[in-house]
Amino acid sequence: MPRADRPRFDADRPNIVHFHAESLDGRKLGCMGEPALQGLTPNIDSLAEDGVLFTNAYTVCPVCNPSRASMFTGKYPHFRDCWNNHEGLREGTPMLHDALSGAGYQTSMIGPLDYAWGMHSIRDQVGSWTRSAGIHRPISRTPLPEVTKDDSPYRRDWDWTWQACNWMQAASRQQSPFYCYLTTGLVHPAFRAAQWHMDMIDPGAIVLPPDIGSVRDDDHPVTRYTRIAKNCDKGLSEAMVRRIRHVYYAMIVALDEVVGQVLNTLDDLGLRESTYVVFSSDHGEMAGEHGQILKRTMYEPSSHIPLIVSGPDVRRGAAVGTPVSLIDLYPTFMDMARTRYEDHANGPAWPESIEGESLMPQLISDAPRERDWAFCEYNGDRVITGTYMLRRDRWKHVSYVGYEPQLYDLAADPWELHDVAKERPDVVAEMEGILAANFDREAIDARAKAYDRANFTAWREKTLADGTYRDTMARIYSGFDRQCIEDIRPWTDEDEAQIEAWLCEG
Repeated sequence: MPRADRPRFDADRPNIVHFHAESLDGRKLGCMGEPALQGLTPNIDSLAEDGVLFTNAYTVCPVCNPSRASMFTGKYPHFRDCWNNHEGLREGTPMLHDALSGAGYQTSMIGPLDYAWGMHSIRDQVGSWTRSAGIHRPISRTPLPEVTKDDSPYRRDWDWTWQACNWMQAASRQQSPFYCYLTTGLVHPAFRAAQWHMDMIDPGAIVLPPDIGSVRDDDHPVTRYTRIAKNCDKGLSEAMVRRIRHVYYAMIVALDEVVGQVLNTLDDLGLRESTYVVFSSDHGEMAGEHGQILKRTMYEPSSHIPLIVSGPDVRRGAAVGTPVSLIDLYPTFMDMARTRYEDHANGPAWPESIEGESLMPQLISDAPRERDWAFCEYNGDRVITGTYMLRRDRWKHVSYVGYEPQLYDLAADPWELHDVAKERPDVVAEMEGILAANFDREAIDARAKAYDRANFTAWREKTLADGTYRDTMARIYSGFDRQCIEDIRPWTDEDEAQIEAWLCEG
């Protein structure tokens, strides 16, 4: 069919394509100035050239399931008790695609849809439930970076991508607009990349964190626990950090090629100009910064995400530096679909309102944000207590229930090496005021910890009865997966006494 004859929808009924990557540090793109990726993320960079780049976008929770659950419901994770990777959305929970379907959209969700309840391992469950017991043993291991001669690291992602492209082609033949959500496994660890992508990265351009080496003795106690739980408490060598980052960058190059196929499909269908394209990620990846891997921290590589939007009436080549977050996407999608959440929230399961602030004013003009901060929370495994972040202007404030807060000046200290909370009590007080006015952190933390104890107590009673308790605890607190028999440390009486003491606290 000639392009001129292909179906197009006018600006009143635009299509929406949401490409949601996995574990992508939002700072690590060519358009964000990452030296090793200059010229190597051309498709994602082209979105920034064609639209609006949000340079300070954040996740609402630095782990997969609660982040996505929040994005799809328009409510912060604590609203539905989405505390960890196991505790996602229950069946029947109204979600974004339900509202869009009600507005007349064809909808499709393709890829690893990591938002539902009960989708993760016993390690994620028990590790989350027992975090406040403060067991100083690892509950995770990450395999060494791997480079392959074939495309095996990417096959699943390409299968999902072709599925999405074929769906869009079929949807374009219908007389109604579509919303296509595509998520990928890229660039989540394990760190695996093809050799040809490795060869595209200049090793000399890889920027290494300045604090590589042994772990500092003055670490914040919450950070210290996280390092141990992640099996990162011995420090990472310069060679290992360089290798991790090299493979991670190669994976990002592979991700960009997948994005390119989606954009090419829209071009081939003649739908690019009538389609909003949103590029984001659920959270980031530490990739060796602060001696850590994975996520589950409020440090920039874990909490800072990419966010780029192009499409009808969107400004071209604009950048917005005011902090925003994934919570802002739901109201933005409502504006894109020219509908209102209130028109679809017609039942007891639907919250009266959604949180967040639409990005549409910034997409079409340089209007200021009404809310000039972004909030992030975490109450799951590998973090010993409730953790809450507020990003505003140059400052990042991190508060912990039961522990001293931290404050970083990201303009002067982008690597977050110097906690200035004691030097700037005025800023701490200001940030605390914003948090206190909007979130009852102590109540959220108390509810999460009550959930932890109740679920662990029930599980413990069952596994004690069937004789599997101590063996399972030993495996969970020896790294759980990818174990040799020599890696498994017995669950000791001292460990169990710590569990008993923690249960008695409640």
